[in-house]
Amino acid sequence: MSDVPEILLTDSEVLHDPFTAYGPVRERSPAAKLVAPGFAMWAVLRHEEARKMLSDPRFALSPDSYQRMDVPDHCRPYLRTMQEVEGPEHLRLRRLVAPAFTPRKAAALRPGIERLVDDLLDGLDGKTDIDLVTAFARPLPVDVICALVGIPAADRPRWREYGALISAGDGAGLAKAVPGIVEGALAAIEDRKLQPADDVVSQLLRIQAEDGDRLGETELVALVWQLVLGGQVPGNLIANAVEILLSHPDQLAELRDDPALMPGAVEEVMRWQSPQLLTIPRFTTTDVRIGDVLIPEGEPVTVAVAAANRDPRAFPDPDVFDIRRAAGPAWHLAFAHGPHFCLGASLARAQTEVALTALLRRFPDLALDGGPLRIPDPGTWRLNALPVKLRTTVAN
Repeated sequence: MSDVPEILLTDSEVLHDPFTAYGPVRERSPAAKLVAPGFAMWAVLRHEEARKMLSDPRFALSPDSYQRMDVPDHCRPYLRTMQEVEGPEHLRLRRLVAPAFTPRKAAALRPGIERLVDDLLDGLDGKTDIDLVTAFARPLPVDVICALVGIPAADRPRWREYGALISAGDGAGLAKAVPGIVEGALAAIEDRKLQPADDVVSQLLRIQAEDGDRLGETELVALVWQLVLGGQVPGNLIANAVEILLSHPDQLAELRDDPALMPGAVEEVMRWQSPQLLTIPRFTTTDVRIGDVLIPEGEPVTVAVAAANRDPRAFPDPDVFDIRRAAGPAWHLAFAHGPHFCLGASLARAQTEVALTALLRRFPDLALDGGPLRIPDPGTWRLNALPVKLRTTVAN
């Protein structure tokens, strides 16, 4: 195919509504070129092709798949997570870590998440106008991670600061946050070696494979770092979900009347407006054909999740938000697919379901208070602020 479409990532329509902007290009071609000044990358746009690509070993992660941060040298070994490795090394790490992140484990964590949610919402009592991002959506995942890792309660405000720095995506802020996260994780691991508790670090310290293999200290710290990075997803997901639901009052009313609809509503939010717009780029190890598009060897390729999750070949009426959407043979790709399917998917779902259920129950008059502030980012659909009114004020 000679006429490969291009998508300009700095285009206003792509930045402000990628879900709509990608649509016409997806209908023209299963793949396109994403371009920006000094940058170009291939993107798979259709659901079936995207799903296959994420499981195809001809598309491999490499050091060039990741942006490197300017952090102290002693921190660097702790930042190489299993998300960055392939083949036998990835399988080994996944085998050791996966038992701590099953849906059953996530369900067992719900009571603890409910307490953390209630603590945050208690702090909002008496307030009328807040920014839901900074007051609730952003700190909750950090609090959950601290509980999972065993970070002392006295240190959790500092970890919230780390989470805010990472969420901002500022290079200097990241460099400032990393040493504190590494030191805190090392301290928590040492404490759990002496005093095991009912948390993920304690469980991972106990896990040992049949051949005697187990995670080393550096690998445990790297996992904590991966959790902190991954914690941005439920934070963005919660904020996105509130904005979407408040913009669809009929469906919000259904959800209030029947909280059993919440799991399906969360899945629909992830499909309709996934926080992750693009997957981590992989590189072709040989010439690969996506439909009639030939991608040469050595080229970076991503999945445009925003396009694949709105593919009419996979989802009926894909541009319609519907919390009652019936499960079908296709599934959204908000957590990717294949060997690198998001390790914390069940935990992110649990956090989001608990958070939304409690928020809607506690504040029945919850309403938008002006326009949300969204960060223009071609890779992530996220809010920097979501002003809301928690309750209706009654005039004297």
